Amino acid sequence: MYLTDEEKRMLNGEHGEIVQKCMKVLVTLGEIYDAERMIEISSVHSPGVSYRVAGDAGLNYVKDASSQGCFKIPTTLNTVGIDTEGWKKIGFPTDFSLKQLELIDAYGKLGSIYTNTCTPYLVGSIPKFGEHVAWGESSAVAFVNSVIGARTNREGGPSALAAAVTGRVPYYGYHLDSSRKSKFLIQVEVEVKSDRDYAVLGYYAGHSCGKEVLAFDGIKKCPTMENLKALSAAVASSGAVALYHILGVTPEATTMQVIDDKVETLKFGPNEYRKTVEKFSYTGEVDFVVIGCPHCSIIEIRQAAALLKGKRIESDMWICTSRQVKTLADKMGYTKTIEDAGAQIVCDTCPVLCPTLERGYRNIITNSAKLAHYAPGLWNVKTALIETEDCIKAAITGKWRGEHWRK
Repeated sequence: MYLTDEEKRMLNGEHGEIVQKCMKVLVTLGEIYDAERMIEISSVHSPGVSYRVAGDAGLNYVKDASSQGCFKIPTTLNTVGIDTEGWKKIGFPTDFSLKQLELIDAYGKLGSIYTNTCTPYLVGSIPKFGEHVAWGESSAVAFVNSVIGARTNREGGPSALAAAVTGRVPYYGYHLDSSRKSKFLIQVEVEVKSDRDYAVLGYYAGHSCGKEVLAFDGIKKCPTMENLKALSAAVASSGAVALYHILGVTPEATTMQVIDDKVETLKFGPNEYRKTVEKFSYTGEVDFVVIGCPHCSIIEIRQAAALLKGKRIESDMWICTSRQVKTLADKMGYTKTIEDAGAQIVCDTCPVLCPTLERGYRNIITNSAKLAHYAPGLWNVKTALIETEDCIKAAITGKWRGEHWRK
């Protein structure tokens, strides 16, 4: 693999031991994927920041790095394993929480920005179209590749840290034009409007297409940012999709040029919709209601506050978001409305990455395909994937009696 003189100096240790170690990681990765060279990047979104994922090995790795070097480019942090300010009130274990705070502190010494969110694009990290970045967190990767049109592979914790220290990644995968064409074309034959609709569509697409690039045709109404956030999380969890196109909507898909010559066509109609939602069809007493996986925007929090105003919930309920968005919610009065109803706004974390189900929950009601997908395997609970409005109703009544699926 070709290296510039500067990259050779990094690899030879002239910039210090940690830079040398990081460059070795990236060179090895590049050789595995036959990259011809390195490419400079403008930002990193670092996954593996939850102590639940990193463990002591990851903690020690980051602490070692923080004692020797610092990040070269802006680096945001993904969701962590606790609410960093409210962990005692919520009841997260002390030992776990202190380890998590130690891990965040180590990242901070490297120069990280304390975003602690899976939606960095909602708190100021917004690359330009065509810009090369190094992002982790599956839903964020799908969003930044697809909706923004920046370019990243699906980075893990060690490779993201190495990219942040060096400002480089190997030039392969989704950084290349040749890797960004759709292998599958999904003809959407039902109207998709709500976040849950997009979650169901994304779940079907990811399950059907695996890790391949795909395109959607037939979406007539321009989706909202929240719709696209739900879609990105779903395609990345049921499969491992890092890039999708919506013909006529997403920036690379203004024409059919994003479609591969050997594309395979699938359809998403009423039957596919029904079969997908039937995977998450729990009804009965409701233990735990969650919205905000990925983290809620201020628009979603406003919607939840309006639905909860003057009400009182019977089930436990989390509304997950970033600290930055909660600050807006505080100022707008939404936090007080939500808390007066008995629900909690939980920052910095989500049920997938924190010690959640030690509380003995038996079911989770959510508008998130990602959470509905992962929760059964993680905690042996039953899930329902429903509309946001129905999530609020279920929390208020303490029951979910189901619905008649489409048409």
